[in-house]
Amino acid sequence: MDAVVKTLNPGHDGSNRAAAEATGLERPSRTEAEDAVRTLLRWIGENPGREGLLDTPKRVVKAYEQFFAGYHQDADEILGTIFEEVEGYDDMVLVRDIEFAAHCEHHMVPFIGKAHIAYFPNGGVVGLSKLARLVEIYARRLQTQETMTAQIADAMEQALAPIGVAVMLEAEHMCMSIRGVQKNGASTVTTRFTGRMRDPAEQVRFLTLVRGR
Repeated sequence: MDAVVKTLNPGHDGSNRAAAEATGLERPSRTEAEDAVRTLLRWIGENPGREGLLDTPKRVVKAYEQFFAGYHQDADEILGTIFEEVEGYDDMVLVRDIEFAAHCEHHMVPFIGKAHIAYFPNGGVVGLSKLARLVEIYARRLQTQETMTAQIADAMEQALAPIGVAVMLEAEHMCMSIRGVQKNGASTVTTRFTGRMRDPAEQVRFLTLVRGR
């Protein structure tokens, strides 16, 4: 499997706001959204009135509510509870192989993969499931993999003030495998390291643990 490896600059701004909030535009109604789906169906040469497509606009809008639910969720709330009774534990905490499915903001087609997150606690830890939920929040928005990697790291930095954070995403992009160059199986790897995790030795340790060696 081919791999494209990208390491993000620490200063990258990973903010990503809801579309209506970012543009100042009023959110369309559900009826308007369903009408837009009918327009696309006509554009591709289909008949929205035929039996198999009658309820497709409703289904698509309902699916979009699930695909992009992250616009209505707050990372700070997810990471808001920190457990301090950890008997002084201050070594690396790693959650690997967190599966996700996001949508590329350029073509609105999926990219699917796994996230690996590690951090050094600074007096407390967060529930392990919260890290998986954090990935889900940012996956359920229109994204680039680079931005999503930075957003996860930045959210952890802001909420936990850890000694160091490592985030690695591996994904296959449908915009590359089913359109364009159509290179099925190519994977993209992005990383973000902060604090103590910028130490090359800790990065090697992180990558070794991620690979399960």
